[in-house]
Amino acid sequence: MKRDDLADLATFAAIAEERSFTRAAARLDVSVSALSHSLRLFESRIGVKLLHRTTRSVSPTEAGERLLQRLGPALGDIDDAFGALADFRDVPAGRVRVNTHRMAAINIIAPRLAELRARYPDVVVELSVDDGRTDIVAAGFDAGIRPGEFVAKDMISVRIAPDSRAIVVGSPGYFSSHPQPAAPEDLARHDCIAYRQISGGGVYRWQFANKDRTISVAVEPAFITDDVELTIRAALDGVGLAYVIESQVGQLIADGRLIAVLDRWSMPFSGDFLYYSSRRQVPPALRVLIDTLRFRQPG
Repeated sequence: MKRDDLADLATFAAIAEERSFTRAAARLDVSVSALSHSLRLFESRIGVKLLHRTTRSVSPTEAGERLLQRLGPALGDIDDAFGALADFRDVPAGRVRVNTHRMAAINIIAPRLAELRARYPDVVVELSVDDGRTDIVAAGFDAGIRPGEFVAKDMISVRIAPDSRAIVVGSPGYFSSHPQPAAPEDLARHDCIAYRQISGGGVYRWQFANKDRTISVAVEPAFITDDVELTIRAALDGVGLAYVIESQVGQLIADGRLIAVLDRWSMPFSGDFLYYSSRRQVPPALRVLIDTLRFRQPG
């Protein structure tokens, strides 16, 4: 293997995994033009086309797909080898790439960044906010953050938030002209703010539980969005009722800006977990992030 081959192989793998020159350039911290130029030179040197490129998409050729399948584990081993060297440093250092949903980024990670920075100034967190179901291994992330039920069984997971409940909320202004619902069936007579799932594309059905009875309600939406923050904003503005996780709006309820209804029908919901591949060595930078975010019972 020539000296430049390893860098070129890593460049190809990043583009092929991301299916995008722009995302791969961000991942490798280089310009798009430099990335494209490097790949062209690499393909020219080996005499094999590795990627199909159009103005809208990037995908591996048959040769590129075969190379990527063999290359992924090898590059993973190299990353692990470099990660092992970090154990010999006195202070943890390095970049940690984390994929998380928006509310965890705002409510869990952002409040801890100053603490992490003060204790470990050489650790850099690169946060990708995505409310879908990203395959963190294929996308090259060190870790992901999702509710427990969305974490694959072959991942190692660490709880970073307590369990919560899914609740229905509305603003005082909305309830000044609409009666509070007494049962999930009453939602048919209310304006509702629906959430469209990014990964599946469908509108989320509201789930309710009362003792041994569970109900799934397909609300008739007055407004649809795929953003949780916008859902809460619309509820605050009196657009309609919203179905949210209690921990996302706890302070708004305490302040009287939102009113929770259908309390006895509230659905238990798993708290957030940070998870990572069980097949990879945990680098020191990820280890200290886990320790910083780990949920600890009060008292």
